[in-house]
Amino acid sequence: MDEGILLLCPICGNKTRTKIRKETILINFPLFCPKCKQETLINVRQLHMSVLREPDAQSQSQ
Repeated sequence: MDEGILLLCPICGNKTRTKIRKETILINFPLFCPKCKQETLINVRQLHMSVLREPDAQSQSQ
């Protein structure tokens, strides 16, 4: 049985809590990373992930 693989965060490279299998298709999926607390829109098709939009840099308040 195919258990799937964990997606890696495109920003920090750590594991996320999202598993995919070879037949998984994700379109405009908001991938959240529990380590860096960032959300990134991705597409996944045939285990290949492409990043649609990375989060904007947060402005620092003075």
